[in-house]
Amino acid sequence: MIRSSLFLVFFVLATLACQAQNDPRHADILPDAKKVAYKLVVSGLNNPWGFAFLPNGEILITEKTGRIKRVKPSGEMLDANVTGGPESVRQGQGGLMDIALHPDFENTPWVYFTYASNEGKGNGAMTAVSRAKWDGSTFMDHTVLYKGSPNTRAGQHFGSRLAFDREGYLYFSIGDRGQRDVNPQDITRDGGKIYRIHDDGRIPDDNPFTDLRGAKKAIFSYGHRNPQGMALNPATGDIWAHEHGPRGGDEVNLIQKGKNYGWPVISYGINYSGTRFTDITEKEGMEQPVSYWKPSIAPCGMDFLNNSAYSDWDGNLIVGSLKFSYLVRCVIEDDKIVLQERIAEGIGRVRSVRQGPDGYLYVGVEGKGLYRLQPQ
Repeated sequence: MIRSSLFLVFFVLATLACQAQNDPRHADILPDAKKVAYKLVVSGLNNPWGFAFLPNGEILITEKTGRIKRVKPSGEMLDANVTGGPESVRQGQGGLMDIALHPDFENTPWVYFTYASNEGKGNGAMTAVSRAKWDGSTFMDHTVLYKGSPNTRAGQHFGSRLAFDREGYLYFSIGDRGQRDVNPQDITRDGGKIYRIHDDGRIPDDNPFTDLRGAKKAIFSYGHRNPQGMALNPATGDIWAHEHGPRGGDEVNLIQKGKNYGWPVISYGINYSGTRFTDITEKEGMEQPVSYWKPSIAPCGMDFLNNSAYSDWDGNLIVGSLKFSYLVRCVIEDDKIVLQERIAEGIGRVRSVRQGPDGYLYVGVEGKGLYRLQPQ
């Protein structure tokens, strides 16, 4: 019996490997040709989930533990616990997560957050989105804009990232919260979705499901597993996201209005045990990923380079890897990833990625701190 089970697992893995080799959406990640160096800018960070650059050059950093830190561009700590932000709870993968500034921050000084919240119905927690006004040293007028429901005791798949588009709409992600067979394909339930709202929390009239009875009106796309990377492509104005697959099948997706991205009906991954949960990778009415990774890299954080300090890298998508402790540089042509390269190998478990106003790429690494990538 044991021998038969091992043979089945081997057969499934071998079959999936062969499929991946023949799929243009799956590509080998090439070694770093330039050997990009990285320099520690801010030390002593436990889990820097997100960070944002203020107009004066200071950096606001969210820690999963619930603290918000303010540091100078030099790395000097100005405040290890900025007050007035969200009251998050620690639950498994959840805590205080992403942070983003309003696109017109100098005139509209709102700061946005995603975090695990225990407010509302049910025991446990669910992802929430909020904003607070920055007064130069603290936050004021903290307001919840959207709270997923119901709460659950599950510790996995909170998401969650924030991104603004060119029109000023705010996008955010909530993972399936460990309920893959319930949440992602049901638009009357939160979880496994990417959402779109106005900057003040109002729901746009032209969201795809506003006219459907019982639907969550803020949903923009659905059929997602656990999106922990999202960014605006400055060349096209599109929102891109990546999400964790199970064992294999991490995806990069171009997010489109009302589209179904298939989880868990279609997937290029398998169960962690090696068995399958679905027999199909394609289905009519469900979107294919721009690219996927096998084996899983455990992607977290992403950003597009634009007017950067790196020669020939503008327009590239940079994705962090928790599992393999490197970044992936993705070269994009016509909304396709045509080349992938490992950079900053050995940097550590990458949690957050963002280009700074100085054109350099900054990387939040668990248990270490905030790094700046130095071009050679």
